Order: sequence, then structure tokens, then C-alpha cells
Amino acid sequence: MNEFIEKMAERARQTPKKVGFPEALNPDVLKTAAMCVSAGIGMPVLIGNDAQIRQTAAEAGISLEGCRIFDNTDPALLAETAGEYLKAFPDFSEKTALRKLKKPLTCAMMLLRLGTVDCVAAGKDYPTGDVVFEAIGIVGLQPGVENPSSLGIADIPGFTLGENGMLALADCAITAQPDAKDLAGIAIASADTVRTLLGWEPRVAMLAFSTCGSAEHESVEVVRQAVELAKKLRPELKIDGEFQLDAAILPQTARKKVKRESSVAGKANVLIFPNLHAGNIGVKLIQIFGHANAYGPVLQGFAKPVCDFSRSAPVEEMLGNVAMLVIRAGSEEREGI
Repeated sequence: MNEFIEKMAERARQTPKKVGFPEALNPDVLKTAAMCVSAGIGMPVLIGNDAQIRQTAAEAGISLEGCRIFDNTDPALLAETAGEYLKAFPDFSEKTALRKLKKPLTCAMMLLRLGTVDCVAAGKDYPTGDVVFEAIGIVGLQPGVENPSSLGIADIPGFTLGENGMLALADCAITAQPDAKDLAGIAIASADTVRTLLGWEPRVAMLAFSTCGSAEHESVEVVRQAVELAKKLRPELKIDGEFQLDAAILPQTARKKVKRESSVAGKANVLIFPNLHAGNIGVKLIQIFGHANAYGPVLQGFAKPVCDFSRSAPVEEMLGNVAMLVIRAGSEEREGI
């Protein structure tokens, strides 16, 4: 277990939570669940057919000790759960509730809303779009949040800038072409996430192919508007731009390109990409060429914590994602969110 994951696990052990896993027929997910138990960070709730889950675990040599199986193919359990859900949230007919509970991902979100689990970890088999769609439809968004977003954490070997060699990156998974309001919201949510989750003092750079007016384009103007809006909404946060990547993270470049005072230029630890193309490409460049461990994406803005695994993530990274999820669930519980 690397240093970052160990730190996250240590914090998660202080407030272990029930974690819903709707992809319980995936051996990597079962390995992650077993590691959650051995690390003491959470109590996995595996959603799916009991016999199939046990068979998958046995074939992979994985112990399910400490895990609970929620068999969403058991008619009696489904009827009981549908009744509890509809009593608390009369959103559907009984027939519809039963149908939704038979789908593991939807079932996980319904259990999350009910409080049967404290958080949900998915995305190893399900596309990000499916995870986000079900979370919006069942769990809903935090008050005042219009759109969810995502944030990844990159731990980069040999990189000494950012936050001790680490960077937070957003949005890398959800909003394809954010407008100024979306970008401002992503910047603010990301600042709050890194402070709560990692204990950083966020220094948020809004990225573009221009630095402080060095180029003109309508897409650059969107970034400039987002900077101004974010500063207006949360003036206490360190959010600045528009910056090219080198001006955001390299002090020597910032001194040349940024001719005004900035608490972010050259020392950013949170990078906000102008669109999903840049975010997705940027993360993969860091992983492939920088040999970085990338944790997340952390989904932001939902009423209760949900995480979305990268489908290529190894088990150790998945454990880090779950640890961060448990930390957020504990933090939101303390704050009464």
C-alpha cells in the first residue's frame, strides 16, 4: 500500500462506513471489498445474487468474511426493501420500485438514499454516465448544486510542485462542455473537496491555452468569465486564471507570464480544465507518461457520497478511492449534510 493510500486508509479507519458495491461479480471489486475489511475502513455491502457472488469469490480465492451480501434477486428481501423505500420516498409505484431494485446499480443508490449504506462505490463495469445518471435520479444533488462534477487526485513520482508532488484535477469525467457558470461551480466544489478530503489549502488555477489575455478566443472568454464569477461567489477562495498549464504550476514560468500579483500562479495545487476533452486527455497523459497514480474520480455535488472507479484502475487505486469515499461520508455526517 503506497503512502497516499495508507494516509487515506488511516483517516477512514477513524469513521468506518457501510459501502455499497453494485459490481459484486467483478473479482477486482471483491478484492477491494476484502481489502476494505482487512484495512478496517468500511463494511462492504455486496449487491447481487448471493450464490453467484460467493461462486465468483471462491473461484478467485477471495474471502468474504466481514462482507454483507444484499441479494437483490430475493423476492422477499426486495418486497421488504421496496416497502421501506416507498414509505420514506413515495417516488414510484410498487411495481416500479421492485423493477429498479432488481438492477444492482439502481438498487445501490436506493439503499444509499435509505441509509442502508453510507456511500456507493461503482464504475469498474458501469460507465461513468450510468453511475452519474442513477445518482442524480435516486440520490439527488446537494441543496444549491445545479450540476455534479468530478475531481481526480494525481500522485506523480518525481514531481515536487503542486501539493508535495500531487495535483487535484477537475472536471475529468462529467461535464463535456461547461459554460462559465459550470466552470465556476467546478472550481468552487473542487476547492471544498480538497480541503475536506485532503486537508489542503486550495490554490485553484483555471486552465486555458492563454495566460492573462495572451490569446483571444470565445472559449478563453468563457474561462475568464468563470474566474470572475467564482471570485464573486466565494471571494475567500484562492481561484485565479486564465493560465496555461506551465504558468499555473511552474514558478519560473509564472514570473515571466503573469505580470500581476497572484496567490495561485506558479503554485497551483488544483487544476480546472476548460472542457472534458482536455480533462480526460490530461489525466491520461499524466498517468501514461508521468507514471502517476490517479485516484478518483471523486464525484462532487450529490446529496450523499458516490465514487466512480476508472475502469482501468488497479485494486490498490480502487482501495484509495473507497477510503476517500468513507472519509467524505464521515465528514458529511459530522457536518450534518
